[in-house]
Amino acid sequence: MYQHAAPGGWRFVAMPIDLAKEIRQLHRNEELGWGRLKVIATIGEDQWSTSIWFDTKSDTYLLPIKSSVRLSKNLCDGDTVHVTIHI
Repeated sequence: MYQHAAPGGWRFVAMPIDLAKEIRQLHRNEELGWGRLKVIATIGEDQWSTSIWFDTKSDTYLLPIKSSVRLSKNLCDGDTVHVTIHI
């Protein structure tokens, strides 16, 4: 997990590139503006509706992590986060 450049910026996790390529191949026609796909994300017992965005710089999808989930799971920048997503 990492923080976007701006102070107080959103926290994101980047998906493994091989998984992102598979998702993009199967669901690219469902993407909304900016390469966005609606998903349901789950970390442990915390589940929320959100979107993943395709980042052309890193060639993968980025998932924003809600602050309530970060606090609930005690997640910090640099942590490896295991997430389940449903598209």
